[in-house]
Amino acid sequence: MATESSNNSDLQILLESIRSSDIVENRVQLLAKLGELDLPEKTHLASLVESLITFWEDFTCLDASQCMLNKSILQVAAKYVDSDLSGCLLQFLALGTKAGTWCGKHLKMTLMSGTDSQEEEHCDCFFQLLLDFLSLSAASATALTRYPVFTDNDSTIIVESFVSEQLSLIKDVVSETKRINSYGSEVLRVAQMVIDAVVRLCKEYSLVVNWDAWEAKPGKDGSSVDHKEENMRNHVINITKSTTEKLCEMGILAANDGGSLVTILNVSWKGVVTLLQLCKGALAERVSVQGIIVALISLVIEPLRCAAMAWSTLLEETISAIEARRTFLPVKFYLINAVKISSLYPCQTYFVYRELVQCVIVISSFRILLSFEKLLNTASEVFSELLEKTSMDLLTSLLNSAEVKLEHKFELLDWLFTDQRYSNSLGDSSSYCRIDSIIEMFSLSNKSMPQERLLLLGRVVLFHTLLRYSVGLEEDVQNIITRKLEWFLDVVVDDKVYSSVLDMQIPVPYGSGKTIELVWQPMFSASVNAIKTFMIVVSASKCWTELEAFLLENLFHPHFLCWEIIMELWCFLLRHAETNMVNDIVDKFYSLMRLLASPESVLIPSSPLRKMGRAICLLLANGTSSIVDRIYSSAVGDSSVIYVALFLEGFPLNSLSDNIRSNAKQKIVTDYFSFIGSPNDKLSTACSSGVFGIPVFTLSASLQSQQVSISDVEMKSLNFLVTIIRNFKNPADKLMKEYYHKLLSEALGIVSNMKHLYKSDEMEEVILELQTLFISGVTASDPLLYRCKPYLALFMGGLGEMEMSENDDCVKSSAVWELYHTLFREQHWALVHLAIAAFGYFAARTSCNQLWRFVPENAALSYDLLSGNEANEERFMSELKAFLEKEMALLTITPSSEQIDLLMKEGVVLKEKVQKISNIHTQATEREEIDADIQSNKRRKLPDGISRGVELLQSGMKVISDGLSQWPQNHFESPEHDMFLSHISKLKDVISHIVGMAGDC
Repeated sequence: MATESSNNSDLQILLESIRSSDIVENRVQLLAKLGELDLPEKTHLASLVESLITFWEDFTCLDASQCMLNKSILQVAAKYVDSDLSGCLLQFLALGTKAGTWCGKHLKMTLMSGTDSQEEEHCDCFFQLLLDFLSLSAASATALTRYPVFTDNDSTIIVESFVSEQLSLIKDVVSETKRINSYGSEVLRVAQMVIDAVVRLCKEYSLVVNWDAWEAKPGKDGSSVDHKEENMRNHVINITKSTTEKLCEMGILAANDGGSLVTILNVSWKGVVTLLQLCKGALAERVSVQGIIVALISLVIEPLRCAAMAWSTLLEETISAIEARRTFLPVKFYLINAVKISSLYPCQTYFVYRELVQCVIVISSFRILLSFEKLLNTASEVFSELLEKTSMDLLTSLLNSAEVKLEHKFELLDWLFTDQRYSNSLGDSSSYCRIDSIIEMFSLSNKSMPQERLLLLGRVVLFHTLLRYSVGLEEDVQNIITRKLEWFLDVVVDDKVYSSVLDMQIPVPYGSGKTIELVWQPMFSASVNAIKTFMIVVSASKCWTELEAFLLENLFHPHFLCWEIIMELWCFLLRHAETNMVNDIVDKFYSLMRLLASPESVLIPSSPLRKMGRAICLLLANGTSSIVDRIYSSAVGDSSVIYVALFLEGFPLNSLSDNIRSNAKQKIVTDYFSFIGSPNDKLSTACSSGVFGIPVFTLSASLQSQQVSISDVEMKSLNFLVTIIRNFKNPADKLMKEYYHKLLSEALGIVSNMKHLYKSDEMEEVILELQTLFISGVTASDPLLYRCKPYLALFMGGLGEMEMSENDDCVKSSAVWELYHTLFREQHWALVHLAIAAFGYFAARTSCNQLWRFVPENAALSYDLLSGNEANEERFMSELKAFLEKEMALLTITPSSEQIDLLMKEGVVLKEKVQKISNIHTQATEREEIDADIQSNKRRKLPDGISRGVELLQSGMKVISDGLSQWPQNHFESPEHDMFLSHISKLKDVISHIVGMAGDC
């Protein structure tokens, strides 16, 4: 007792001495002695802390002695922070709050001061004081966890002020860390201790509160409210809210420093996620979760923006994997935290779903940019490895949440995969994430990848990724995605997407578990494979009905690329489906083909019958022999129209069982020779009876698919070809001419596949007949012959097998030269391709040396590509060489910009055709409505002006007819006369139709 009484007496003496001293150095010495005392009693400790508060020197000027005094006060307080503070805890916190405010002001002034020796001494003293204070602050926060939570208003205010002041100071330290120099790392280390202590305090406080009772909302049902419990809950929420917001601000500051403050970055965002898991959702009413999500999204975007700007100027060197990983790891960190918070608060996150969607589209678009540039391919692989799955997790955190309504999920996906241009929906996007400016920044590195195209491709890749990770999505969301498959087909048609989908390659994960590796795949095949994955995922769910409907509805899609996708999916289904299902699908397709069968449509490649035949042949190529046998037997027995339609579309003869295959091939050859051996008059009879030379078409198709070969040396095929040429020159009527044109094309195709015929003597007669037909005869300008030129090119390629003289007097050689000249003058890109391919095949096999004779001066490839005015032989040879080199390396060559431009132009044309078909459908619907209106006798009188105009048209027609009768006799045979009569005849028909319409009204 005597010792305690002595210590108390010494304490009072020291305190009084400190109060009475005006000299700072004396106060510091006395405080040092004060720290040596042992004060076990609470009353003595409370008196001490209260005195320390009064001793603390308020901020007046930058004075080293002042810092020394306050540092001594902190050292005294630090001695007792781990003691029993139950009687003076609030005083300790008040001291900490006051010291925190002082340190914050002093930090700013210190960093603004000069660098002379006196100031350097002061700075050292201050930063040592700051380290002591932060250590005391962390210890004080830890001490709080050892005592009950305060419930009275005065006490809770002190605790909340303490926590807020400490975090505000740390925020200032983080923002000025670069200017703290040598003390920076040590200060940040101690600051991290404070953050950890405060987060631990919030966790401990949260465990004390009965949150289940909070959710019950006491008092609303008439029960009494426990104000003590309510104050405690509010107190815990206030501290947690304040800490969450301050940590979020620190995390943003640390990120803005380029991510170099790794420890603060980790502890701050980790703390935010931890705190948001507390209080059982009560924080959602106080904390702006939406703001935190948007802040993280902006942090995700910023490193990508910086990388785009930096790399756009470095496209002469490859971006290494190390640099790419250093760039993308912070992005992954922010994404992971955004995913965690979004999963905790999906309903609050939904309010900023547009910013979230914009973020994943930016990531996907940036991935496209990296894949587009060869020098960025390594970065693209790192990007896919680190960010693809995580960015998808951000999207699925909403799509998989049971708390988000289904209609909201539909709205999200509808906004993401909409038919409208993405740029049209940016008007209300958040200022935190301006996607248009970001994409514009991305586009700086490659002017051939404009903003809108990049966005569309980014959405395509995002859809592809969503399909690949669809296995973890709930059925309702899978059903919504199934409906968006139609969007995918629509966007593939877009001319801005079409060429890149076919050309561009992207890295795609391949394998499973630890064996996953990135494989570069064309975007087209990667997207189709993703849909196949999705088919497997939904095969056993209710979504399958929706998916099957999608496949059926697009069976006749007008765009060839979309049709290829649909058929690949059907074939994939048949390869893996059960036998009963396969048989059912094929039988239904064949039944539909029966309904579409007609002689008029069998020779029209784009007709529904031919499309159906093409689909069945593709399915059969992926089926078993038994299915192929069954369909073949049905086609042979049902209809010659179905039979020839299937063979024109590549019926898989080789998939038939052995016995049926042998008989089928024998039938094709026998029927062909039987048909071509028919007399000329029987051919005419066959035409008029509606039989379209089925054996010729069947053999031609089988030869082109290399399923049938003919070794017969007889010359019936050449004789038949000559007969067809002559009949085409002198047809009995228009129908006969159309018939012979079709047979001519197929006969040329057959001969081109029978190489032994080129060495026969009869081949000269064929060549001369073709010369007369295509060049010198009256039929040379016939539009039907233009359709035969692709087959003529095939035929000409085989002439390399024939012996030729290079003398000018040789009639056969001159004919061959002229025929090649005709082909080379064609300017359609497809005919140019066929002509060059044929000439390349010919040149590789012929014994002729004077190949220049085959090329005219005005060949299409000899013209300048830009002006198109000047022909040059050297240019032709250069273009021919380039073409043949590309043909040799077609599987490995990188497409040129000209090829991509051609693909884009073709995409525009195809898109216009699709639109035209849609317009025709709309007009047909409107016409049906008009016809129904007429049928219901709703007569409408035309305006007087229209009626008067019809009368004038009739009068004008009469005047023209009278004038024709006065046409000079010697002009009757002129081409102008024939053309004029043709136009007048058409005009009469049009006017008669208009008069009829006017009469009905």
